[in-house]
Order: sequence, then structure tokens, then C-alpha cells
Amino acid sequence: MSGQQDRKGPSRAACEQARAYSAAHDGLSLVILHDGNLILEDYPCGDAETAHPLHSGTKSFVGVMAAAAVQDGLLMLDEPVSDSIPDWREDPVKARVTIRQLLNLTAGLPSQIGIIPTYDKALLMPFNAAPGSTFQYGPAPFQVFGEVMRRKLRAAGSSQDPLDYLQERIFGPIGLQYADWIRDTDGMPRLPSGAVLTARQWARFGEFIRAGGAVEGTPLVDPVAFSEMFEGSQVNPAYGMTWWLPRPSPSEDMVTRFNDASNHADKLPSDLVMANGAGHQMLYVMASLKLVVVRQARLDMARLLREARPEGPGPDAWSNYAFLSTLISPEGLK
Repeated sequence: MSGQQDRKGPSRAACEQARAYSAAHDGLSLVILHDGNLILEDYPCGDAETAHPLHSGTKSFVGVMAAAAVQDGLLMLDEPVSDSIPDWREDPVKARVTIRQLLNLTAGLPSQIGIIPTYDKALLMPFNAAPGSTFQYGPAPFQVFGEVMRRKLRAAGSSQDPLDYLQERIFGPIGLQYADWIRDTDGMPRLPSGAVLTARQWARFGEFIRAGGAVEGTPLVDPVAFSEMFEGSQVNPAYGMTWWLPRPSPSEDMVTRFNDASNHADKLPSDLVMANGAGHQMLYVMASLKLVVVRQARLDMARLLREARPEGPGPDAWSNYAFLSTLISPEGLK
């Protein structure tokens, strides 16, 4: 849908439909930017200054951190994790894992959604699959990457805190201010799920992504690594390095299965990328349509359990496709 419609923005009626759909699904905030201009802002509960947890929407900051680290010469995406974690060299499976596989969740390291190990504990967790052979959604790979970054930064003589690095390299230059970031008992920031932001601030990050990882034309991260964040793996084309993509996928992973953008890939912009957190905290970026959309919501565990039924989500479930269709259909675009 990125050809003749790429200069058009959503109509007022389309924005109102999107607002109503979000509000009806426990929506807390909605911000829609077209070409950097605010065209809709809605807060059914709270206001523009109220920050909300992004939950797993936090993960997409990690991919950008990795792309910055590539530009700074701290790491390469295809280097073995064991280059930084010597203990992994003794394990024939862990020794083969690359940083790319950590970030696209194909390392072979299983973990339970919602249970966040500390960096040290994540390093000790057992693997259950060969690297690159399967997609397993969970927090542990991001905590391992946190320890990789901590050691890379220490070797470079910098602060050993990955969040300090993210602040210096990305958040400061783009003017993003997070309200809070949850830390674990080891004092390290939770990289899979720790960020708490207002909708406006998350949209600021979306604009940075829409601009190709650059500020005023100057790249803040390695351009090749940035583009590779949005390439799916062979085992799960619907997930890049920390970003969800509208691609058909053979993965049986529950999170992939219930992200219905994959089922409607032919009707969505091919350059759509999504950060997705529990409760359907969503950041959508569609550069071809000049759109950045942030949607935050109340975390309703009962709703999530209904959506996770073996037979699939019910008719009241959140649908990325239904929401986006209100904004990008030919009727919705001006």
C-alpha cells in the first residue's frame, strides 16, 4: 500500500475510528503522527503527562542499542556471544550462539514470559535447541545481551550500565525522556520489559525509527545494522531483531500466532514495523505512509488469558490489522 498513497495521511474520520477502537479495548493513550505532525491525541484515562509501562515494547530499544554498538566498534552482530562470555566457550551449543541470534530469539535459549532472570542467572540457563533452529519468545536472551553490553562497555572504559549507554547514544540526541526504567536486584536495567514512557515520548522514538535511525540526516547508529533489525529470521520471518514484522510465519510460538498482522501481510504496508508489549502496548512505524502511531492500554490479565486460548483469540480480542485498517485503507487516507 506504499505506492500512490504514500503522501496521504489518515482522514479525521479514520482517526476517530482508530480512537474508538483503541478506547474500546482498554486504551489509555493514542498518539498519531503524520510526517512528524500530531494529527490525533487521545487519553481515555489520564493525560499526556501520564507514563505507562511498555512491557515487552521495551525490547525494541535493545535492537537500536545493538546498532549503535556496531557503529561504535563495540561488537558485530554475527560475532559469537562467547567472545564476551568466556564460560560459554566450554559448552558446544552456547559457543555457537551469535549476538544476532540472541536478538532475533533463535539462540536456542528458552525462558518464561513475565519471569525476568538477572543478567548472571540468564547466562546460566540451559539451552533446549540448536542455535538458529527455532524461535522462542522470552526475556532471557535480552538479559544475556545486557551482560554482553556490560562487559563490552567495561572493556572500552565506559560506564558498565547499558541504560547509560542508551541514554548517551540515543535518548539524549533524540530528546527522549523516559519516566522510569525497572531495575533488578543486581542493579542492572531490565532490557526486555523495564521502560515506562508517555505516549508522546514513545512516539518520539518512533519518529527516530521512521527517519532511518538518523537525526537531521546524520545516522546515530550503523545503517546496515539498523536495516537488519527489520529482517526476519528463516524460522520466524515475522520477527526481526527486536521488532515485529507483517510477514507470514511458520512459527508455532504463541506470541507470533496471536499477532494477526502476519495473517494479513498482503494488506499491510510492507515496511510496517512494530514494537509490541503485553496488553497490546503498540508502537507502529510506517515510513512509506509517513505514519507513527503509539497506542497504550491497561494490562487486563483476564483479557490476555482469553486471547491465549488454544482455539485462538475471541471476537473481542485486540487486532493489529483491524486497528491499522481504519487508518491506512483507501477510505481512511485523505
